[in-house]
Amino acid sequence: MDPPVADSATAAPPRRAALAFIFVTVLVDVLAFGVIIPVLPHLVEQFVGGNVSKAAWWVGVFGVLFAAIQFVCAPIQGALSDRFGRRPVILLSCLGLGADFVFMALAPSLAWLLVGRVVSAVTAASFSTANAYIADVTSHAERAKGYGMIGAAFGVGFIAGPLVGGVLGDIDLRLPFWFAAGMALLNFCYGLFVLPESLPPESRSARVDWSHANPLGSLKLLRSQPQVLGLAAVVFISGFAQYAHPSVFVLYGDYRYGWGQKEVGYVLAFVGFMAIVVNAGLVGPMVRRFGERRTLLLALGCGALGFTVSGLAPEGWLFLVGVPIAALWGAANPASQALITRQVDRRAQGRIQGALMSLVALAGIVGPAVYAGSFGWVVSDASPLRLPGLPYLVAAAMLLLAVAIAWRHAHPAPDAPAVSEAAT
Repeated sequence: MDPPVADSATAAPPRRAALAFIFVTVLVDVLAFGVIIPVLPHLVEQFVGGNVSKAAWWVGVFGVLFAAIQFVCAPIQGALSDRFGRRPVILLSCLGLGADFVFMALAPSLAWLLVGRVVSAVTAASFSTANAYIADVTSHAERAKGYGMIGAAFGVGFIAGPLVGGVLGDIDLRLPFWFAAGMALLNFCYGLFVLPESLPPESRSARVDWSHANPLGSLKLLRSQPQVLGLAAVVFISGFAQYAHPSVFVLYGDYRYGWGQKEVGYVLAFVGFMAIVVNAGLVGPMVRRFGERRTLLLALGCGALGFTVSGLAPEGWLFLVGVPIAALWGAANPASQALITRQVDRRAQGRIQGALMSLVALAGIVGPAVYAGSFGWVVSDASPLRLPGLPYLVAAAMLLLAVAIAWRHAHPAPDAPAVSEAAT
């Protein structure tokens, strides 16, 4: 076992340029994938000869495959960053993502487009390394705020990505891929000159921990860290609940409220705007006022309440009332990440973050099937239950379960323990 090292709370103060780069990196990743959301199904439809049913099936395959590869690759990137440092892993991810979007822009067939999507899933697993970077360069007091910045990047990307992709896609279906490639490659060049390393050589693992650089090994790693296992369950459940919106919102809005593409776009922009407000403006004050534990419990409770309102709302305006309530749930991830990172040795941060991202990817494999399947069942003629908001009520129930788990396990530790033998 390697000797213990100091927690990141004792590290140098946050470096503004580095934190800004991490924000931009996450934003570019989200934007890059957001811009292709409006055009990827249509490009697939072209490749299958205009058959909508067949195109929908292939889009589903793309989504499940992407999540499955993230499930495998997130712990690998985390382990590599613990051994070689955060900077090279993040930069290679940016470079690989940019090159791959060029590949997809030139893809001559569905098979090659699928290959490009696979490579995108591999290179986009850098969120775990970005999270570890935040843990490296922020103090305990500022860590939740740092993770809130990551959430704000997701919000901005959620709004701007599909909007930009829709505009560019109207010009040419391939243009959004070129735009995404340009952003990723520019971000690589920017980081090459700006991004400092956050993990000094003396704080790195002595070897690549291949035993935990896989999904099963990463779960074993979490089991070896009992102080974070309960919080890891909260992260998984929260990630599972998060797929309610992308899985059924478009169909649900049309079925229940008669919302077309324009109305759906406005509501999604509202959702993204509220996410920015919470993550960029409220996370820091909430953690300072309530502490990380109570912020986590409050955020999860607001998410459950917001989803309940969305699932039961008979009118569209009542659905919108639930959006800002559910948006406060956005504080849960920064709070839980801050609690987890302060209880883990610095040299294990990459592996722990990789394991957590693997759990989120697993939720991305299971969640859409549960929500889409439950919605399809309740609106079918054979269903005895006429409750189109059932997927949202399922998500609300999951978040209430997360509240119960967090109540028991969300206890901050003043100092991070040394990495256990199982973790190294």
